[in-house]
Amino acid sequence: MSTTFSPNYPNTDLLRLKARKRIPGFAFDYLDGGCNEEINLIKNTTDIRAVELVPRYLESFGKVDLSCPLFGKVYSAPFGIAPVGLQGLIWPGAPEILAKAAVENNIPFILSTVTTSSIETIAEVTGGQAWFQLYHPAEKEMTDDILKRVSQSGYDVLVLLADVPSFGYRPKEIRNGLAMPPRMTLKNIMQIMSRPQWALNTLRHGSPEFMTLKPYMPKGMNMHHLGLFMNKTFNGRLSPDKIAYIRDKWKGKLVIKGIASESDTEKALQLGVDGLIVSNHGGRQLDAAESSIKSLSRVRNICNNKIPVMLDSGMRSGPDIARAMASGADFTFMGRTFMYGVAALGSQGASHTISMLKTQLTQVMQQLSCNDIKGLPAHLVK
Repeated sequence: MSTTFSPNYPNTDLLRLKARKRIPGFAFDYLDGGCNEEINLIKNTTDIRAVELVPRYLESFGKVDLSCPLFGKVYSAPFGIAPVGLQGLIWPGAPEILAKAAVENNIPFILSTVTTSSIETIAEVTGGQAWFQLYHPAEKEMTDDILKRVSQSGYDVLVLLADVPSFGYRPKEIRNGLAMPPRMTLKNIMQIMSRPQWALNTLRHGSPEFMTLKPYMPKGMNMHHLGLFMNKTFNGRLSPDKIAYIRDKWKGKLVIKGIASESDTEKALQLGVDGLIVSNHGGRQLDAAESSIKSLSRVRNICNNKIPVMLDSGMRSGPDIARAMASGADFTFMGRTFMYGVAALGSQGASHTISMLKTQLTQVMQQLSCNDIKGLPAHLVK
């Protein structure tokens, strides 16, 4: 086990509780919340945890191997760090902390267009060993320039976001007046004053900004104009034509994130994408949708091993990863879990969370008598 592991926080629930005590309420609500009544947010995890696995104690068993091949690389574990927006609002420097830990532990890190570190900064931190998630701009000129920056920075996997044709209706964020920078209501000021460590670190790092988008944003925008800019910039729905345009321009691996239906899967295959991430945006977009784990089997059946099918949304632990892999996922991604870790433990939080998840997953596989990741589906209770 890594020396960065803290025995005081051996699971995600404890990291979450610590994070809640360390960051302002508006930042925690943004991280922790979902859309509407948060029904799908809850279902994502509960449905994954309804999956059961069969242990085989009397079989021959050697050493657990967590390594997992994906897109010509062999990662040290079958999980990566999912893209999360506004990471620096949750904890100052969070994208850099996460990216550094990911490359040191040989797992993938996906940078979001709307997080608080730039394409170039994360490329420097990771040596270009990162993925980039594109919130598809409405204007082709901006799309072209972002793709050029991503390519020149060495990223070799581009992730297109499918499940944000409109921004989610999130009551907690509406109530908190969430913006960049946060609106300074009396309530929000009091929350900041009650979290001095977060406030001091934010002062040291500077107010969080959309660093990747900064070159395209007019200077001196107030919060009203920022909102107008974001709505204008990201009012485009992902379509087959847009995917085909990006497929033609992007020479690396192309992945679509947010796929949940057979029809979208078939269209994605026809368009020549290299992988899919089954996801419902962590329950932040469509509360009436099914859980991600329930969408996985149908998408997997359509793909029929033609391209990797990955899973995002709802996993919080090593056993959850094992359940997802046993259910047919080729790889998994987690967002909140890692952000809880960084918010709770700062610069050590990412490495701690990686160590925790590896240890938990190894223990599950030892119990199952499963030597490697590809053997997990044989232990699924059907």
